[in-house]
Amino acid sequence: MAGQTLTRADLSEAVYQEVGLSRNESAELVEAVLGEMADALVQGEMVKISSFGTFSVREKGERIGRNPKTGEEVPILPRRVLVFRASHVLKNRINGE
Repeated sequence: MAGQTLTRADLSEAVYQEVGLSRNESAELVEAVLGEMADALVQGEMVKISSFGTFSVREKGERIGRNPKTGEEVPILPRRVLVFRASHVLKNRINGE
């Protein structure tokens, strides 16, 4: 599966195959779940999916960076970053244990 990407359409198709909803209902369900996750993250909440992992937003402070071409110091502004931490179950599955 290296080099392939799982898309929203693929997720919708999997829901359609497994659950038996219509294709439109499956697509709406996937969109609703992803929308809820995104909304929670925007509000600063953690999203924990059991046996999969945890998504959270972390605040990064301002720091000084360096332009690699010129060596000039450049301030990097504070920002929020998305962090994913895989569960042990997922890590073990990836490693074939």
